[in-house]
Parts: sequence; C-alpha cells; structure tokens
Amino acid sequence: MYFLAAEGGEAAHNPIIPAWQEIVVGGIAFIVLCFVLMKFVFPRMEQTFQARVDAIEGGIKRAEAAQVEANQLLEQYRAQLAEARTDAAKIRDDARADAEGIRQDILAKAREESDRIIAAGKEQLAAERATIVRELRTEVGTIAVDLASKIVGESLADEARRKGTVDRFLSGLESTGAR
Repeated sequence: MYFLAAEGGEAAHNPIIPAWQEIVVGGIAFIVLCFVLMKFVFPRMEQTFQARVDAIEGGIKRAEAAQVEANQLLEQYRAQLAEARTDAAKIRDDARADAEGIRQDILAKAREESDRIIAAGKEQLAAERATIVRELRTEVGTIAVDLASKIVGESLADEARRKGTVDRFLSGLESTGAR
C-alpha cells in the first residue's frame, strides 16, 4: 500500500498508515500497559469499588436495622402509652369508686349521728316531761288540797297524804284525758 511518489520514484510514507516498527512498539506498549492495569490498577479499583459497595450496602442495612429498631421502639412506646392510659383510667375509676364509698360512709355516719342526736333529744324531752309532770302533780295536788281545805274549812293536807287522795284524783284525770 505504498504509493509511489511522483518525484524521485521512492516510496513515500503515508501519514494514515503507520510504519510497522511503530505498530510493534505500540503493540508492546499496549500489552505492557494492559498488563500493568490488569495486575495493579484494576484489582485496586475493584477493591475500592467493593469497599464502597459494602459501605453503601452496610449503611443501607444499618439504616434498615435502625428503622426496624425504631419501629419496634415506637410500637413499645405505643403499647406503654396504651397501658398507661388503661392504668390511668383504672386509677380514675378506682378513685371515683373510693370517693363514692367515702361519700356513702360519711352519709351513713351523718345519719347515725342525726339519729343519735334525735334519740338523745327525745330521751331528754321525755325525762324533762316526766320531771314536769311530777312537779305539776305535786303542785296541782297541793293546790287542790289547799282549795279543798278552804272550801271545807279544815286542814285536809295530812289526811290527803295519808290516803293518797290527790294521786287517785290525778290518775283519774289522766285516764279520762287519755280517752
């Protein structure tokens, strides 16, 4: 493929087709370069890429593990929160029940105290009534004897006491008043 040059008749070098020596030297240089790249550079690059892939995948796995752990913690938190709400509701219900029980106890004690005060008042009233009735009997008896003595003209006090006339008279009045 050498073209003959118009001048001098010797073969001229074609710039598109290199000389065979250049092809041999270029081929050897290419083989050496490929060898160096395959022996030293590509394995190093592969290690770097693999380390990077491992780091990324490890980061993703760690992120997924952290996400799973976060989800578990969130579920635990929700469960604890639900349990706390349940406990709070139970405590609130217990407190209401206790308050109602205390209220009922206080009302029962107030009723008992009221009944006791009323009973004591009735007893005191009955005792005072009995005392007043006794005093009135004595006084009415004395007045009746004095009045009868004035009507009859002689003293009937000793005889009235002796025979219990006044008591019989008052008993008769009570029995007619009770009807």
